[in-house]
Amino acid sequence: MDLVVEIYTLKEQFPKSELYGLVSQMRRVAISIPSNIAEGRVRGHRKEYRQFLLNAYGSGAELETQIEIAKRLPRMKNLNYSKVDNLLQEIMKMLNKITASLRT
Repeated sequence: MDLVVEIYTLKEQFPKSELYGLVSQMRRVAISIPSNIAEGRVRGHRKEYRQFLLNAYGSGAELETQIEIAKRLPRMKNLNYSKVDNLLQEIMKMLNKITASLRT
């Protein structure tokens, strides 16, 4: 959830022209990471939980790509992405470890 807050904070620095483009996509996919984790956890079955964690991992990869795109765009390349990058990297490592431990 900290990542979601950081994405919302970062998006305030993006140009208004990106409000319905990249910003919208980044917010949506960032929110889907903890949402998938929560939904999978309450399902009660190990296999379903793992599948939702894999969905969250996929959303993380999607967010990584969107951040890289933003870093390459002239009006957004000089923003400070370090906190978002660090949080996302930590989340991806945790998801990778948890999904590996749930393999049957």
